[in-house]
Amino acid sequence: QVQLVESGGGSVQAGDSLRLSCAASGLTLSLNTLGWFRQAPGKEREFVGCINWNGVSTAYAETVKGRFTASKDNAKNMLYLQMNSMKAEDTAAYYCAATRHYDISCDRVIGDAEYWGQGTQVTVSS
Repeated sequence: QVQLVESGGGSVQAGDSLRLSCAASGLTLSLNTLGWFRQAPGKEREFVGCINWNGVSTAYAETVKGRFTASKDNAKNMLYLQMNSMKAEDTAAYYCAATRHYDISCDRVIGDAEYWGQGTQVTVSS
């Protein structure tokens, strides 16, 4: 089993930056793809970004491309999401996800992730 715990959420102003963290524990060696999703009130969960465990592949939603960056520290079993130039529409609960599946294009497999965190709230005021 794998446990994922997000942290780093909070309230910021439009244009600010924020970094989310996701700590992975348990059978982390089995993981090949990690990612971030978000869900705003009244909306469905949506893909934000992903990264392969070896760091070769990343992918992002068009709405965040160029502003958000996913990265990881394998030694610490940590996943990060650096969010810059934030907008009010980025307001949502953000979830970390992980899967044992691998694809050169990480967004092809992260949607079926077996493991999910509990989420951390991000609120952006305009």
